[in-house]
Amino acid sequence: MQILTKLSLRFRIFLFFAFLGAAAVLLVIGALLVGAGRATPEDIVSGFVFAGVLSSFGLLALVAGVWFLFDENVARPIERLASGLRSRAHAGSGGVDTHSARFLGDLAPAAEAVSEQLMKSTMDQASIVAAETRRLSDDKARLTALLSEIPVAMVLINPAHQIVLYDQQAASVLSQVSPARLNASIFDYFQRGPFMAAYEKMISSGLEQSFSDLSAANGLEFDARLKPLAPGEGYLLMIDEAHTTIAPDEGRPVVFDFDLMEGQATDDLMQMSLRDLIYVVFDTETTGLLPHKDEIVQIGAVRVVKEKIVPGEVIDQLVDPEMPIPPASTKVHHVSDMMVAGKPTIREAGKTLHDFSRGAVLVAHNAPFDMAFLRRHADDCGVDWTHPILDTVLLSAVLYGTTEVHTLDALCDRLGVVIPPELRHTALGDAHATAEVLCKMLAMLHSKGIETLGGAIAEAKKHKRLLEDLN
Repeated sequence: MQILTKLSLRFRIFLFFAFLGAAAVLLVIGALLVGAGRATPEDIVSGFVFAGVLSSFGLLALVAGVWFLFDENVARPIERLASGLRSRAHAGSGGVDTHSARFLGDLAPAAEAVSEQLMKSTMDQASIVAAETRRLSDDKARLTALLSEIPVAMVLINPAHQIVLYDQQAASVLSQVSPARLNASIFDYFQRGPFMAAYEKMISSGLEQSFSDLSAANGLEFDARLKPLAPGEGYLLMIDEAHTTIAPDEGRPVVFDFDLMEGQATDDLMQMSLRDLIYVVFDTETTGLLPHKDEIVQIGAVRVVKEKIVPGEVIDQLVDPEMPIPPASTKVHHVSDMMVAGKPTIREAGKTLHDFSRGAVLVAHNAPFDMAFLRRHADDCGVDWTHPILDTVLLSAVLYGTTEVHTLDALCDRLGVVIPPELRHTALGDAHATAEVLCKMLAMLHSKGIETLGGAIAEAKKHKRLLEDLN
């Protein structure tokens, strides 16, 4: 093998096909000799028939051997090489597996050299931009701090009535109805009729409008104002501070993404770009591995909007399983009976996750396991889990092939995602790591020409022998 790797790729290919031709000739000659030995003067034909059958099976075995060698030493290494380059280009991590591609001549070393040079150029360019980026980040932090001190609960809403910005005071109001979420419809929180009446008055008059409205879920009444912005720029919702529950000295961060100002409401998620979708990436910890009889003890979830994890939009909820947690399970996820005593049951926690996921695509690593628990309790929660679902196991198979390892740890290593040891096997820690993996995968899927949710699901279905597709 060491001698072969020193030969040129073209000469190795020549030797391979020369061997293939010689082996085929020898097989046919050998089969003819065996057939001639079995032939008799009375029945010569049977000898030639036997020779033909024997040579056919021999050639088939030879072809199978050739396929195996090509698959092991050419096809798979090329796939690994392409996946490594794609990871390096779009996820900023990974590398070139030169060992598996050692029989591909100079291809792997050349690809590694190009990859390293491009990465070096990227880092050099990044260092040039870093100072300006740092200044802009400082300006953004100052603006955020200034906005957070305004003594009014504020929500910035785009023309499609979706949330673009909210401060912590607004989050405390909205969370009385449902968790505050970027890009969520404002009608998830307020009844449409009174809200739209005030909105129409604001549009027609161009002036600020005060109104009272009930929440969309629990009948809470809010006093609020709508203030128009420039045409096409949406509007501000300001809620009476009397409705907030935030302490005066508590931090008041502002959560926003101005890329959402041009958001368009759509009912056809399957045709939406993967980059424009909202994702809720979640994980559960359980009392055991049997969804038909075990229970959830912890739910963790984060939201991804415009390929970015939204800070602060998380669920980190312990759940009372209403049954003892086996010591073996506690040893894995460190959730004990004492920790879950008095916590919400799956009926409340499942409903909260469902509200948090409204209008989003659900994402999990090994989703059939987690969804089996949630769907089993759907009736108790009063919800229906009809969300589109992406599974990072299947997306990994789409990107790296079915022969690679697709565990969460393997994906994190491949994509440069670090899970702090103390957060591994916690619901929020694993959910956050899966979300980081997803954000890097989205760019890689785009580079493969998979741009819509429907396209991603169709590709994932091709690997359903690995794992059940839930769509």
